Amino acid sequence: MYSSSYYPFHFCFLLIISSTCLAQTNFHPKTLFLAVKQDPSTLQYITEIHQRTPLVPVKLAVHIGSENLWVDCETGFKSSTYKPARCDSRQCNLARSIACGDCNTENTTRPGCNDNVCYNIVSNPAMNTFFSGGEIAEDVLTIQSINGSIPGPESRGPVVTVSNFIFSCSPSYFTQNLGKNVKGMIGFGQQSPVSFVTQLASAFKFSRQFAICLSSSTQQNGIIFIGHRPYIFALGFDASRDLIYTPIITHPKIFLINRGSPEYYIQVTSITINEKSLALNKTLLSLDENEENGTKFSTAVPYTVLEPSIYNVVSKAFISEMPKDVKTVPAVQPFKTCFDSTYVGMSRLGYNAPKIDLILHKPNVRWTITGANSLVKVSDRVVCLAFVERNQTFGQTIVIGGFQMQDNLVEFDLARRRIGFSNSLYFHQTTCSNQFYTMGN
Repeated sequence: MYSSSYYPFHFCFLLIISSTCLAQTNFHPKTLFLAVKQDPSTLQYITEIHQRTPLVPVKLAVHIGSENLWVDCETGFKSSTYKPARCDSRQCNLARSIACGDCNTENTTRPGCNDNVCYNIVSNPAMNTFFSGGEIAEDVLTIQSINGSIPGPESRGPVVTVSNFIFSCSPSYFTQNLGKNVKGMIGFGQQSPVSFVTQLASAFKFSRQFAICLSSSTQQNGIIFIGHRPYIFALGFDASRDLIYTPIITHPKIFLINRGSPEYYIQVTSITINEKSLALNKTLLSLDENEENGTKFSTAVPYTVLEPSIYNVVSKAFISEMPKDVKTVPAVQPFKTCFDSTYVGMSRLGYNAPKIDLILHKPNVRWTITGANSLVKVSDRVVCLAFVERNQTFGQTIVIGGFQMQDNLVEFDLARRRIGFSNSLYFHQTTCSNQFYTMGN
């Protein structure tokens, strides 16, 4: 097994001739961004990068708790700048290779199948599995920058280039259950030297942080900011001004592998509904030594997942706090708690629904979930509690999913070991799609 030590090295942001880093340009971006949109069929959050020589657009599913970027190298991958990572190279060490060897499945070499190369693990939560033979490699990658902090079309900066971005290859079958034309996944995990945010921070010398703002519309883009603040939305509103922070919990190991987990864990100490504290099994709320229980964020699940006993308490309390003229109706999969929406009113914060608060590491630090993020419309006359019951006997007690993050800005500040959140942008009369950067993407 290769060492997981981090050997610092420098990327080049430059003009590229052939595959060689030549000279650095005069523009030094402080912030980069990706457009992100929910796929209506899979409910995955999809972004697009440009990679290879010549550059081609590559659609990827966003997985904030994954270690690396991986793509299908078996079908349609052509690039004159593809470089497999040779055994014992610094790239292998940075990517924390788990094995080294030769590709024996084909008679000719190609991207993803070379000799004397190293491999690491790539995961696909949509298949609920991982692949341990991901060939580690480098290639050209480009991303859009932000030029200044003034909102408007002119705030989009130039496209910038990383000439040797480290990623992993997968076989084509490993893209099963991903959205249409999605060729892999993009990982933002903590404790990983080759996560998307860590490599870009190294390339452009900015702080390791990113902020994700998911749109509630499948027709409009949300955004992922990478690098420095501010996070400017329409009318000049800076979402970084009012963030509430809670510490990131770092787990010392990942399942079956002796290295730090890339997942983002936080401490939830209690839950209230309409300011009433719920009677929960508090031992389930703390992450244990086996990486069980506790709370994490995941863009790989569309709705927040709750351990069964926690779900039952939350569901019963939510029903009891709904207005008496709002009747429950039969369940609509995957949801168990549904209502006739005829008498459910609307406000600027979404449906009129009981207020759910996740109380974090201190009593006055709370994630407030209003009707826009607690009820989901499933038909003309039915809305459901947008939480699902965990169907496994193990795992996290709470997995905060994409629906609860929609139209909330969530900042992952790896340098300061903290997560900041805005609560619903509806409080500020704006949304995650109400910004200029991702228009036209």
